[in-house]
Amino acid sequence: MTRRAGSAVAAALVFAALLAGGARASTAGVPIKVTVDRAVVSTKLGKKIVFRATIANRSATVASGLIAHLNVLSLRNGTYVDPEDWSSHRTQYLQPIRARGSISTTWRVEAVNDGSFGVYVAVLPASGVARPPATSPTIHLLVAQKKTLNSGGIVPLALGIPGLLGVLAVSVRIRRRHARRRPV
Repeated sequence: MTRRAGSAVAAALVFAALLAGGARASTAGVPIKVTVDRAVVSTKLGKKIVFRATIANRSATVASGLIAHLNVLSLRNGTYVDPEDWSSHRTQYLQPIRARGSISTTWRVEAVNDGSFGVYVAVLPASGVARPPATSPTIHLLVAQKKTLNSGGIVPLALGIPGLLGVLAVSVRIRRRHARRRPV
């Protein structure tokens, strides 16, 4: 056997081993079910929400080598979403899940845009085997625009400057009146 043929056989064996290992870790080979603890969340811009996802292994074998990933997308056309702004910890490498067992993961998301968003967790095999991910139902995240009277600390300036100018105008008038009354 030539060196090249040997390398091809070795690569095929490694790929077969990955597929065999991936069958246990694969979301298509092992019935993985992902659920979340809520369906709808209403919050305000800048607020943080926390939710839990449960990843269940519904097979008779251990599921290992899985990765859970948080996804955020806008449900309205024209709203740009950068998921890294919403959460800095969007990927979790999961511990093996025993047969017919489950594990829970906690996710923290900060509402950085107002509007209507979909948040979900996808579970993939770490082996990179091309299989469809198991995904949770979408959490419908409704983010209201934060209404504030003092946006950016402007209220003290908006009230203070005209008030200060008024006080100065009154004090100038009073000084002028007193200056007129004094005999020279």
